[in-house]
Amino acid sequence: MYSTETEVRVRYSETDQMGYVYYGNYAAYYEVGRVEALRSLGMSYRSLEESGIMMPVLESHSKYIKPARYDDLIRLQIIIPTLPTSRITFEYKLFLEETLVHEGSTTLAFVNMETGRPMRAPEAMIHLLKPFYEVK
Repeated sequence: MYSTETEVRVRYSETDQMGYVYYGNYAAYYEVGRVEALRSLGMSYRSLEESGIMMPVLESHSKYIKPARYDDLIRLQIIIPTLPTSRITFEYKLFLEETLVHEGSTTLAFVNMETGRPMRAPEAMIHLLKPFYEVK
């Protein structure tokens, strides 16, 4: 299983009238997590798109546990629980210090930008991720 972490600081514009992070902004935090997870592997969304691959979101799930507020530093733990096939799932755990405040997941498809058809995960990604899933 592949796991990595990154941080985001809550900006004022991301909060609602109650001072909590507006629920829709968690999807943006997921995107930050996905981009940084791929970057930490040595890949980038940009390189995938330049090679003709897009990754639309098929599913998104969220569980709100405790509110995050303006200027909080959120630690995102990003997990890719299984080796991708034609889809890839990301799981997210968001923490304020050691307190879990939110968790969620997204499933994305690999799509050929030229044809608009689903495709297998790129070999380069499989090559980078495979060691994390091998039984030792």
